[in-house]
Amino acid sequence: MKEKNGQSDIRPDRNRLRLRYPASWWQGMWREALPSGNGKIGASVQGGIQEETVLLQHSELWHWGQKDELPDVSYTLPETRLMMQEERFLEASWHLTRTLQEKGYASKLSSRFPLAALTVSMQSDSAFRKYRRELDMDTGEVHVRWEEKKRCYSRSLFVSRADDCVVYELEGRELKEADTDQETGISAISKPLLTGTIALQFHLGDRVREDEEFMALKSSITVQVDDDYLFYGGQNDDGQDFGAVLRLIRVDEEPVQEGIPADRNSSSLGNIDTNLDDAQRGKQEKFRNSGKLHFQSSGKLLILVKMFSSGKREQEWARLKQKLALFGTSYGELLAKHTELHQHLFRSAELDLDDAADDSLSNEELLMGAYEGEAPMGLVRKLWAYGRYLFISGTSEHSKSPFGLYGLWGGDYRLIWGHNMANENVQMMYWHTAVGGLSHLNLSLFRYYNSLMDDFRNNATKLYGCRGIYIPAGTTPGMGVPNQIVPVIMNWTGAAGWLARHYYEHYRYTADMEFLLNDALPFMREALRFYEDFLVLGADGQYIIYPSVSPENTPENFMPQDGQQLAHPMPTAINATMDIAIIKELLQNVIEASRNAGIHSGEIPHWERMLERLPSYIVNKEGAVKEWLHPAFEDRQNHRHLSHLYPVFPGQEVYREEQPELFEAFEKAVHQRKLGAQSGWSLAHMSSIYARLGDGARALECLDILARSCLLNNGFTLHNDWRNMGVCMSMPAAPVQLDANLGWVNAVQEMLLYVSPQWIKLLPALPARWIRGSIHGWCIPGGNLSLTWDQAAGSFRAELIASRQITTKLQLPDWITACKVHSRNGTVLRATMAGNYEINLRSGEKLVFEQIAPET
Repeated sequence: MKEKNGQSDIRPDRNRLRLRYPASWWQGMWREALPSGNGKIGASVQGGIQEETVLLQHSELWHWGQKDELPDVSYTLPETRLMMQEERFLEASWHLTRTLQEKGYASKLSSRFPLAALTVSMQSDSAFRKYRRELDMDTGEVHVRWEEKKRCYSRSLFVSRADDCVVYELEGRELKEADTDQETGISAISKPLLTGTIALQFHLGDRVREDEEFMALKSSITVQVDDDYLFYGGQNDDGQDFGAVLRLIRVDEEPVQEGIPADRNSSSLGNIDTNLDDAQRGKQEKFRNSGKLHFQSSGKLLILVKMFSSGKREQEWARLKQKLALFGTSYGELLAKHTELHQHLFRSAELDLDDAADDSLSNEELLMGAYEGEAPMGLVRKLWAYGRYLFISGTSEHSKSPFGLYGLWGGDYRLIWGHNMANENVQMMYWHTAVGGLSHLNLSLFRYYNSLMDDFRNNATKLYGCRGIYIPAGTTPGMGVPNQIVPVIMNWTGAAGWLARHYYEHYRYTADMEFLLNDALPFMREALRFYEDFLVLGADGQYIIYPSVSPENTPENFMPQDGQQLAHPMPTAINATMDIAIIKELLQNVIEASRNAGIHSGEIPHWERMLERLPSYIVNKEGAVKEWLHPAFEDRQNHRHLSHLYPVFPGQEVYREEQPELFEAFEKAVHQRKLGAQSGWSLAHMSSIYARLGDGARALECLDILARSCLLNNGFTLHNDWRNMGVCMSMPAAPVQLDANLGWVNAVQEMLLYVSPQWIKLLPALPARWIRGSIHGWCIPGGNLSLTWDQAAGSFRAELIASRQITTKLQLPDWITACKVHSRNGTVLRATMAGNYEINLRSGEKLVFEQIAPET
């Protein structure tokens, strides 16, 4: 995006999501709200007119978990293995789980919940028209606008990064035909007019509840009014209070309250005025006890809200009131401070797909285009930007938890799959960060899992009798013990190894040696210690991995023959391809990291022998890689997980240039998956796999299908299509899951850039529809990359700038017929074959590739 004088002056609508409808999902309108956040606190705007609801959220607000002492059941591992050797697979699958259940172990995950509902009630004397709600991703603002007769109203909100506060401005203006500029003929704007109430209320959630936990939470809520302040508080199940303080500020004009004198220092009715008669005093007392602030003002209103997640409410109220009293009253000045911090993150990477024609279209119009078969170019690019917006708004480098499946914006009390799930979902939400220049936001992910290491070590010892760590797929803050007591979770050991990839990938991009020594290598070695004890050496000298789960699939020959619908009939097998891939990758990374750090040299020969003993991947009769290598388990294609594709994506073990036959076998494997079994997130995952395979057409088709099946009008992605259109798996509910939003970001990036320790490939899976475009500021290990392309004009230009040593192979698109290379400061570069180069850049050096225009 080009800028002038530090401000964007081209395509001002490119990063705006426009909607013509308010949130309208019955009994769950938070699902279609527009989100804002600063990584710690969030707000989601539903967009009502007469009754508006803005849900307020705090990232550290969790409740209703239960952490039991984990019993030592490590003796079950040899028993389970004996059952598997005797081919009693179903019995073996349940053995660990049932043993824990019989011992009464019943830990359960915590859940996030909304802190409060900020409600605005305003009189509506006539029907609305020209309704719009809008999210400006470039500033983090949510706007709602409409007209009534001669009046126009607007509400604008953002969550400030600078002041850790929700900032909300209300404005109403009356348009008079008589007040017209004689030169322009445009109606002049008269004084504003606003009448209504503001409140902080307990949010009831999606359904009527009368359970003890909920009623205890509801009954703990108190609301107090004091002049122009509202105080809201409740008590969590840990005995800590949570709540918020709201300050109402009248801007520009004096308030006017019928029958009650105006107070120059307040736009609310808080204190009782002793000069009023009994009727007036009674009216004011009624307002005070209602827990609402009433306004009738001819000026703008500014609302400021600060929140807390723990402490004692009276103390927190006093502290936050003191902070709010120091705030300025200019929405614009507060926004400017915030925007400077927000744009630094949001603009860290940029993308243009020549989609300017779609800038002015509403989300509803863009979705209608997707329903016709192809997602409009503007929808593709805006969802790339939106995923990044959600991520930077939903977490920060200082957060105590990683980005969650609902971001900060969940609106219920027992959100389905509201925990941190590490058998796909957590990983997907962080795939995009390194290339997108957001690596520093990975720190919340690492901080979170590092904080649970004592639980993870205890799990490894008591569940399996192993050293190292065992990470349950699902965790929540403080809850690193097993909690989903079912075989598909309990028998899967791959979470720690998969997460270890993220630790080492972070080091590769940042070259942060302190992080490698203090965080990455210690975590990776703990994950590896588990496998050193867990793997079994077979008679043929190769490791046997069992129990072994390919999340969350059941082999075809163990599916119920009577057609009975079970979520996970028999997932426990031997030598799942994914397990082998994760262990191999972990070993390779630990060896490389140890050599880079100059430590653990005595253990490297042992790890290299472990690598040699891992079994090789095998193919099925159709020539595709098998999901389980043991002959007792048949491939099942009617499933959403694509775990056995790990060596191609997200791993980078297998690529076409060096293993073409094996690469083709993985390509066949993804082709075999059934469309009707997919989900929102799996379509995003599949898109990234096709991008790795160089198949831009299929990669984009996955996003096309996702856009017309699992996408709400506010841009939120869903787990599945609730309308039963045959595109993906059928479920009675359709939970919001923002992993697909973040997976979309990664898929787009994978189509345009491939980065591994061996290769940088430019436009490796460029879809035919993306005729022209550009990327700017995308990251590679050791530097950054910008490029532009126009296939219609035959133009291409790529620029690499090194911030430290870069030694790699680089591949240009195959449609580049003649390329001129510009190097600076003695860059070492050698062409190995058409379109392929070996490059060696030192810090500060630049390399430019430019298509030579054909002679006319």
